[in-house]
Amino acid sequence: MSVHIFENPEELAEAAAKDFSERAGEAISARDRFTAVLAGGSTPKATYEVLAKEYADEIEWSKIHVFIGDERTVPPDHEDSNFRMASEALLDHVPVGSVHRMRGELDPEDAAKEYEKGLRRFFGGPPVFDLVHLGIGEDGHTASLFPRTEALEARDRLVVSNVVEKLDTVRLTLTKEVINEARAVVFLVAGEGKATALAEILEGEGDPLDFPSKMIRPGGGEPVWMVDANAADSLGNK
Repeated sequence: MSVHIFENPEELAEAAAKDFSERAGEAISARDRFTAVLAGGSTPKATYEVLAKEYADEIEWSKIHVFIGDERTVPPDHEDSNFRMASEALLDHVPVGSVHRMRGELDPEDAAKEYEKGLRRFFGGPPVFDLVHLGIGEDGHTASLFPRTEALEARDRLVVSNVVEKLDTVRLTLTKEVINEARAVVFLVAGEGKATALAEILEGEGDPLDFPSKMIRPGGGEPVWMVDANAADSLGNK
């Protein structure tokens, strides 16, 4: 298991931005493009702000193609939109090759089907992302794969609309199947509020249906975890 613990969220964001840059360079050298899935949340946002400020001239942005891992059912200019956050933090500041957003303003099922068709069209078949960024919630969810929701049972789907009853909402999300096909998955986790969930995900024996982050195993292996000291506080083995 690859777990990297940083003193504070700022150091985590700096390290995650460097990791993104290095992976982009390797992918562009190997395949002449880099496909990256961005995550919502404050920790990924800090990483994207570092990329915009410190790596604007260090990365071949024109060869980077950006996707969104999950989205709320809101328009792209809504304050809750993950796309809006990614745009304000990064995408408005660097000339990426393409941006592929989930259309949260549409009927959720139509939006999910449209995004899935777009993924297949871009990749010429089932997608294999170079990098997927994820976070976790205090309940152990990741992307919009919430505990005991139908999205966890999705088969042969890349994108689904997921009813989240406890939040009284519907979300759009990549499925665990497509995430697990990625070449690399990096979790970015900060804050003491995530400590209990992180300890269960990494060291506990709870049912993965109750802690969906446990279901993420890219290529059958382990994701990379980049966490701050507060989030790692409950880990038994540091």
